[in-house]
Amino acid sequence: MKFPQTWSLLTTFLGMALCAVPAVAETAREDPKAWWSVQPIVRPAVPQGDATQSPNPIDAFVAAKLKEKGLGFSAEADRRTLIRRLSFDLLGLPPTPEEVTAFVEDQRPDAYERLVDRLLASPHYGERWAQHWLDIAHYADTHGFERDQRRDNAWRYRDYVIEALNSDKPYDQFLREQIAGDVLAPDKPASVIATGFLAAGPWDFVGQVETKSDMLRRAARAGDLDDMVTQVITATVGMTINCARCHDHKLDPISQREYYGLWSVFSGVHRGDREVSADEVQAHAAKVAALNRERAEVDRAVGLLAGESLDLADVVGGGNGRGTGHAGAGIDPRTGKVQEKKQSFLDDAVANHFVRGPSPFIDGVVIPNGSVDGHVAVQISSTGLEVKDVPATSAKAWDAIRNGPVNSQASTKLGDVDYSKDGHTMLGLHANAAITFDLAAIRKELNLGEMRFRATVGYGGHSEAGRADFHIFVDGELRERRLGLNDRAAGVPVDIALPTSVRFLTLMSTDGGNGIGRDQIFFGDPKLSPEASHPLAENERQELDRLKARRIELDRQIKALPAPAKVYAIQTSKPEVVQVLKRGNPETPAEAVTPSALQWATLPVSLGSEGTSEGERRMALAQWITDPRNPLTRRVIVNRLWHYHFGQGIVNTPSDFGHGGDRPSHPELLDWLADELAARGWSLKSMHRLIVTSRTYRQSSQFNAQAAAVDAQNRLLWRVNPRRLDAESLHDSVLVVGGTLNASMGGPGFRDFDYTEAYAPIYRYITADRPELWRRSIYRFVVRTTPQQFLTTLDCPNPANLTPARVTTTTALQALALLNNEFMLKQTGHFAERVEREAGAEKRAQVRRAFELAFLRPPTDAESASAEKFCQAHGLPVLCRLLLNANEFVYLD
Repeated sequence: MKFPQTWSLLTTFLGMALCAVPAVAETAREDPKAWWSVQPIVRPAVPQGDATQSPNPIDAFVAAKLKEKGLGFSAEADRRTLIRRLSFDLLGLPPTPEEVTAFVEDQRPDAYERLVDRLLASPHYGERWAQHWLDIAHYADTHGFERDQRRDNAWRYRDYVIEALNSDKPYDQFLREQIAGDVLAPDKPASVIATGFLAAGPWDFVGQVETKSDMLRRAARAGDLDDMVTQVITATVGMTINCARCHDHKLDPISQREYYGLWSVFSGVHRGDREVSADEVQAHAAKVAALNRERAEVDRAVGLLAGESLDLADVVGGGNGRGTGHAGAGIDPRTGKVQEKKQSFLDDAVANHFVRGPSPFIDGVVIPNGSVDGHVAVQISSTGLEVKDVPATSAKAWDAIRNGPVNSQASTKLGDVDYSKDGHTMLGLHANAAITFDLAAIRKELNLGEMRFRATVGYGGHSEAGRADFHIFVDGELRERRLGLNDRAAGVPVDIALPTSVRFLTLMSTDGGNGIGRDQIFFGDPKLSPEASHPLAENERQELDRLKARRIELDRQIKALPAPAKVYAIQTSKPEVVQVLKRGNPETPAEAVTPSALQWATLPVSLGSEGTSEGERRMALAQWITDPRNPLTRRVIVNRLWHYHFGQGIVNTPSDFGHGGDRPSHPELLDWLADELAARGWSLKSMHRLIVTSRTYRQSSQFNAQAAAVDAQNRLLWRVNPRRLDAESLHDSVLVVGGTLNASMGGPGFRDFDYTEAYAPIYRYITADRPELWRRSIYRFVVRTTPQQFLTTLDCPNPANLTPARVTTTTALQALALLNNEFMLKQTGHFAERVEREAGAEKRAQVRRAFELAFLRPPTDAESASAEKFCQAHGLPVLCRLLLNANEFVYLD
């Protein structure tokens, strides 16, 4: 069963309710501008007298806090524990048994530091840490809401994050590119792709596109802007900005006006697919145009030699009459240009639409939309030719003339022929529409003389009660007419001679007098054929064969041209005027606002004026966020790094640095780390290295009852907290141990589901039992409204929500999933096969290898004896199944 974003909406309303709760008395008395997180970062002195004599300043700050409570560090963890901890923290994958042995036996004094550097240089580092950032960005590959449609090009943003982290892109540049990369470097594909950050969240397709209600559109757009602003501000500066959507923030000094000032920054931003590179688009268009020009010349030469017919439906579809047009394409009667997408054209402003066609073969496209004494006179060519006495319509013209099969018709069949198959074409005209072909131009271009117009004409309307008339004019004189067509299965053959003196051929459909402008007439296989063709000489036949072969090759080359790369990111337009919404209601707008940031951060807040362009607004916000004087950005990111390494941050609310959040357990350490980030060029890898080489990080997780009595939550870090593997790391580790991990990087996400296109697309998950489905979880095609059951059971978060810190639960369902899920059962089999392959048939060797692969250590004598007996009774696959369910496999430390 599929769910809309109900939970997301519920949490939004709960958040609004919580915002209304008054601050506690202590906070209310405090000067809001004196709050710790918005104070300038001043590098504190490193505490002296650290008994550990650690060269890492982190340890001095932690030791000072421990000393205040009469506590000290735990002993250093053993080397097997350290390499496993490091590997999961930095790569999200376990080390191999051979890597563990090599590290344990490495006697070099800098063996640990060498290990850290090797892991940071691994391409798997970016895969691991990209998942943390995508949690914050609530990234997914579908829209969410009731029309949870695919975003087939979203993956390029995911790959951008992985590549940026692997290359150690400075964090300030990383942020600027994601907010305004297309402005910073529009010619660099990576900078354009980076703006996928702004589009990563859920999007209401129904409210933004399908609904006819202006009120619902305004509500959907309001939700969209709120999501963008909340994501950017929460991710970068850790403020609960959306609490000010309905009223001034109840806890923090953030006004409603400031909140809508941030809306104004993004008021020209919309989500959608966009080309990655303008140069690539131009190069592709030039290649296609060159091939099409050659194909047109080949077609012309073939026509001259063979006297082949000209397909009028192909001409209307933007082609040359010999197959270069597009099925479903048609002519916009307002502009004469070929357009690919079906549209409605409703216009009361003029009596007639008349335009030149998109090719020299079409002289005019016309839709009458008015009456003179019940009838209209319709101009059908630029020479002043008129068709008179056409019945007036009481309804407006509804659609364009389209090359078939037409996607709005009721049937593709006329008579016994299905015009959607076997190379047939169909030209469709909605009632009260006409098209004129310039025969003189056709003769001149193709060197043709006398011709015939042949087609099968039939009704193709939407209603059984509907009907339509068709009319065929030759130089304005009626040559063929059929009234009251209403049988979709019928087909009226038409064959009209066109002597060389004839200039114009006009095809027209009218509403049959019922005033229904959506009734349709279709001309099946409408062709202009030469009256006769001469027999070919041998040299002409050889040339014709050569031309046809070249035509096939050109078609192949055109189809083989890869389309310009696209990414699901942002599309931009002129900024909308943004007004403060009373109580957050789009129907109660108040005063207008201009782009602005938060005054609380003690930085200049103006991000532009009413006339500032869309790109300048985002660029100004990106600069404000990464300004070295902004005290929030660096504090937030170093705290996030700390959170992911220790299981809790120095500030335990990583996306709320306001009055509703936590206070830092080590404020001096947080500021020292924030200043050190700038000193190290905003390098995240350098900060990782600093953290994981500290004694604080290298402690064991051994429990100490005396220390726990003083600091039960381990906020002072007297040991390392044991942690369960997150869902993705556990999934990937199972693949590693089973020897099935597909380590290929990048590209479209793997789809471990069967997809059914529907109004609300259907995603049915399947067992991942193929190598293409055994990639790392970061490359999974993420569906918002249909969670992947196995990963969700293991606390994989809902991608509809921002997830700065994952919740870890312990439930019976998790144990059952690890024991009985089809994925686990299949991988257990692969694990057993690997053990047999590497250890041979001897049971003791098999048990040893199974323990080494799962636990990265050999079994004890007691474990070995017990496991051998178990294998004899139940088989190796069952033992492997139990090992993958053991706490030693599922938990770190």
